[in-house]
Amino acid sequence: MSDTGPFQRLYRVQQLDLDLDRLRAEEGNVPDALRDARAGQERLNNELEDIEIALEGVEKSIRQLEQDLAGTRDQAQRAREEQDKNAFDARTQSQYGSRIQMLGERAEEMEEDLSPLRERQRDLSAKAADLRAEHRALRPTLTDLEAQDEARVQALRDQGAGMRDERAALVANLDSRTVKEYDLIRRAKKGVGIAEIQGGRCTGCNVNLPVNVQQRAVQGKMPPVKCPSCGRFLIRLN
Repeated sequence: MSDTGPFQRLYRVQQLDLDLDRLRAEEGNVPDALRDARAGQERLNNELEDIEIALEGVEKSIRQLEQDLAGTRDQAQRAREEQDKNAFDARTQSQYGSRIQMLGERAEEMEEDLSPLRERQRDLSAKAADLRAEHRALRPTLTDLEAQDEARVQALRDQGAGMRDERAALVANLDSRTVKEYDLIRRAKKGVGIAEIQGGRCTGCNVNLPVNVQQRAVQGKMPPVKCPSCGRFLIRLN
């Protein structure tokens, strides 16, 4: 291809854009070790949250039941005190006795209900403690892997800095309307705004190009020739 000047520079812009696209894609390729560590942390966080919610519910039930139990015991104690003061005949003694017995049975039921709740509380508390220990053990590894990944990403961005500078310099010396059109085509065509002609075909869409289109593309004049099928700018390198 003859020296086309501006179009050669625009083609170089596309090469830089594709390289920058590759670097950005590499940024998103999180290493397996870091991905696994993050997933492990998320799993621990979710499990711990579920257990803490369950534990909160159990502890609330325990507090309520303990409060009811204390109230029932107070009622039984007051009934006994009233019995001692006021029960002067067998009938009254029997009435107080029945009430005291009823309150005592209710208190026993509450104590029985508390036993499995307290067991559940101990079990959930132990599980929560184990998960927190796992989380603490994972933290240094995750921190180290995050630091390594930050360094990896920064190295890729540093690598792209020179490319971005070169691109800016090239674009500054090109017709702004042509560059804007190239950017629009690139966004619409999966990142490729300029397609090569190979074997008489557009490598962007594989359409066989008319001879006159190929001839005009070979001249490399501005504005660039477009593929009549996919609309990309056309370039002939050989």
